[in-house]
Amino acid sequence: MGEASLLLHGEEEEEAESSVNRTGNVWTAVAHIITGVIGSGVLSLAWSVAQLGWIAGPFAIVFFAAITLTSAFLLCDCYRTPDPEHGPGRNRSYSEAVAMSLGKNSAWAFGLMIQISLCGITIAYTITSAISKRAIQKSNCYHNEGHEATCEYSDTYYYLIFGAVQIVLSQAPDFHNIQWLSIVAAIMSFAYSFIGFGLGIAQVIENGYVQGSLTGISTYSTIEKMWLVSQALGDIAFAYPYSLVLIEIQDTLKSPPSENQTMKKASTISLVVTTIFYLLCGGFGYAAFGEATPGNLLTGFGFYEPYWLIDFANACIMIHLVGGYQLFSQPFFANAERCISDKYPDNIFIKNEFSLKLPLIPAFRLNLLRLCFRTFYVVFTTAIAMTFPYFNQVIGVMGAIIFWPLTIYFPVEMFFKQRNVEAWTTKWVMLRIFTIVCLLVTMFALVGSIEGLISAKFG
Repeated sequence: MGEASLLLHGEEEEEAESSVNRTGNVWTAVAHIITGVIGSGVLSLAWSVAQLGWIAGPFAIVFFAAITLTSAFLLCDCYRTPDPEHGPGRNRSYSEAVAMSLGKNSAWAFGLMIQISLCGITIAYTITSAISKRAIQKSNCYHNEGHEATCEYSDTYYYLIFGAVQIVLSQAPDFHNIQWLSIVAAIMSFAYSFIGFGLGIAQVIENGYVQGSLTGISTYSTIEKMWLVSQALGDIAFAYPYSLVLIEIQDTLKSPPSENQTMKKASTISLVVTTIFYLLCGGFGYAAFGEATPGNLLTGFGFYEPYWLIDFANACIMIHLVGGYQLFSQPFFANAERCISDKYPDNIFIKNEFSLKLPLIPAFRLNLLRLCFRTFYVVFTTAIAMTFPYFNQVIGVMGAIIFWPLTIYFPVEMFFKQRNVEAWTTKWVMLRIFTIVCLLVTMFALVGSIEGLISAKFG
């Protein structure tokens, strides 16, 4: 695309978006990021460390964090075009950035992949929320009836409650209407992460020693160990889904300072904080339970007491996942509804809007397309979550599917295009090696996670 057309693109964008009031700063971006990154993935990290052991487990967490931060820095420079700081063109979403840098064919492939990924993450969040609701009921039962009691409950009711809440919240038009929800959700994520960390320390102190080994839990066969290790890598990859919504978050920022510099600062702060949380929660969870480390630290009932603290932690998880679901579903809604609007620009069903005001939620615009499409989407994700309610296996599959194409391949290719990196230069070779290594790790994680999901469903 030539300079004249880029300038025209920028002028059209600025005129079309003049009504958008971007008020975000580094701290609102940090809140959005933490809401998106510290989700259900943190709950499986103790189990993942247990599969990998004391050396490979923490190394894998830091490895995926470093890759995610590298990818974030590449993506931050793709928000404006052609110059990352002063370019007149503004890409409001990851998909727009891919289309601008790599063309329509790449944008179509990317669009399909990211929609599947966003949908998969919301399914995983639905599963986790229902598990946490059920864990509160089980915790109270164990406290009242004893730790050996049979406390089994159906979780269908919990899935339906979560789905109903999301149907209401999904009617908010975009990110700009739910910043308050992200802030609340970020506070909740800190709360339950600290509780999980604290309970792990308390259990280690009570035990009087650190459990675990350098090579992780023992298994009956080498093949079984290989599948568990690959699934653990998928779970860790799922704990860093940040690339999916980075540009959407960046689109909420005010300038000056330039959006890419603010976003890089926010990304660094957020990923350092979340990685420390991950290492502490994963490490102390494994240290507390060793071979018996549960798949979900706060719902697998390695901890029974104090029961009220377990209840509070799971309540925090539920509140956080309400916000996290919206953080990942809003880009899905925006992409799908944009395509429908472009295809049927004069349809009354799409154009007509009215104002709706609900308790505790700012007034927002509503139309029939948004109401019908978003309601169907929530019903669909809830139904899939109820069909495959397997926490570790589902997040392992989704982590492996998401990680390489969206965190590695597209950011690297856009960097090559934007910076005109020539083939076989040092930078080109290093990034190609980086891409290939990450692809191999991702394929290994995907195969093992799919095997785990199939075994859980039919084994």
